[in-house]
Amino acid sequence: MAILGFVNVRKLLLELAQHQSVEVVLKIAVDTLAAASGVALVRVWLVEPGDDCARCKDSLLCPDKSRCLHLMASAGKSLSDGQDWRDIAGSAFSRFPVGIRKVGEIAKAGKPIEILDIDPNAQWVADPAWIKREKIVGFAGQPLICRDEVLGVLSVFTRQPLEQGVLEMLRMVADHLAYALANARAFEMVDRLKQQMELENAYLREEINEAQSFKGIIGQSEGIEQIRKLIRMVGPTDANVLIYGESGTGKEMIAREIHNHSGRCDKPMIKINCSAIPRELFESEFFGHARGAFTGAVKSRIGYFQAADGGTLFLDEVGEIPIYLQSKLLRVLQEGEYQRVGEETVRKVDVRIVSATNRNLHAEIQAGRFREDLYYRLQVFPVVVPSLKDRKMDVPLLTDHFIKLSCKKMNRPLVRLSEAQRRRMAAYDWPGNIRELQNFVERMVITGQPDQVLLELDHGPAAPQEAAPARPEVVVPERILTEKEMRELEKANMQAALRQTNWRIYGPRGAAKLLGVNPTTLISRLKKLGIYLPRLQAEDDPAL
Repeated sequence: MAILGFVNVRKLLLELAQHQSVEVVLKIAVDTLAAASGVALVRVWLVEPGDDCARCKDSLLCPDKSRCLHLMASAGKSLSDGQDWRDIAGSAFSRFPVGIRKVGEIAKAGKPIEILDIDPNAQWVADPAWIKREKIVGFAGQPLICRDEVLGVLSVFTRQPLEQGVLEMLRMVADHLAYALANARAFEMVDRLKQQMELENAYLREEINEAQSFKGIIGQSEGIEQIRKLIRMVGPTDANVLIYGESGTGKEMIAREIHNHSGRCDKPMIKINCSAIPRELFESEFFGHARGAFTGAVKSRIGYFQAADGGTLFLDEVGEIPIYLQSKLLRVLQEGEYQRVGEETVRKVDVRIVSATNRNLHAEIQAGRFREDLYYRLQVFPVVVPSLKDRKMDVPLLTDHFIKLSCKKMNRPLVRLSEAQRRRMAAYDWPGNIRELQNFVERMVITGQPDQVLLELDHGPAAPQEAAPARPEVVVPERILTEKEMRELEKANMQAALRQTNWRIYGPRGAAKLLGVNPTTLISRLKKLGIYLPRLQAEDDPAL
């Protein structure tokens, strides 16, 4: 039987045109061709951004580090040991520089290379032993070209001589495969954009509701004026912000105001409630997943980072992020890149991170539940939100606002409070903060009997509240420091701590204890800043 003799070309071409997934299109093409008589191995490489240059064995030969050929599909079976060649993970030829070796030459020139009788000892053959062992006779490499753009390369290794009719058929398959790939990519792009638009629309609706609910930051107290000052200071920058505050103090509203004062305000602010995500879904929710990455992943899905690209990502309850994910989050903050679950492609992203917590993150670091390096990346600019008991002069303003809002929402007549009732509300500590106040006002509006609802204040809150975590004292600079100034300030601070502790690093009287960091962390920072000890540590201290 002639090579490729029983391939139903018409059926193959029709199948290629029917599918909207790149992965499915490639699988159909390689599986169908590999099943034909005389075919040893079929592979498809696609031109993609360079993502693995550090480990690529041909990286020194690569003329263009920005893109290369990625092995995306493979099919065939070994004649010597029966090995299935579908698995592409760990393949020695998973990446090819464009222009290097036969496959790279095809991609660069956009022209096919067909070798009817392979010489195992030829210079271009990467593995002569494999050619002999698998009895490889012919090679046909076809460029995948769509609208004058080379998308990739289809290669076929055969154990029977290639005939002219077979070569023509492969050229036709390559042409149809290229257009099928282009269409599938377009469908996948539309699907990704649809998902992103759905996410953005959901958050835009939420922002509209929040805007109607709060209409900015309400209050005239000194604490709120300080918050406004900080927002004006940090909002226009791209600095990461960490917001501290008890539950119900309005940390999300502060995050929205920071976003609205930034150059990213025309892009969405995507909120992630880290305390509401199941532990096993964190990575998928943050970074997205490829189709088939795990049971139930019937289609690919974008993550919150991709949805927020160009905008702001608000990490509410950031202290709830599991430790295993924190290193991947750190990579995004440091390098601006991530990988979807079940995918090798490295994706770039540009987001600003605003995070919030009601936890003492220093205690979480000491307990080993939060990475210290991630903490410093998130807390470039700290903002501490005062509790409502520390801004009692704002209670009447907030009360009036929530009364108007609730009456309008519930279609009730406007509730009017006497001065005595207002003083009574202002005197209460509101352990649940603004959220408790809003709920309290809604109950007054629903019942229409403020005096009856005010009796609740005499008996304290309906449920016991946890003690609020201690809020760190934060010194806010009068102006934003440059990166160089920050380094000089940090260097001077460390040198002062070393002089005060007689250049001791370790122990209860050491500089690490004084600065509140681990000794190994301090040593690393000293080396990074070029600070060297003038003499050896005492004998009871480990050496640097």
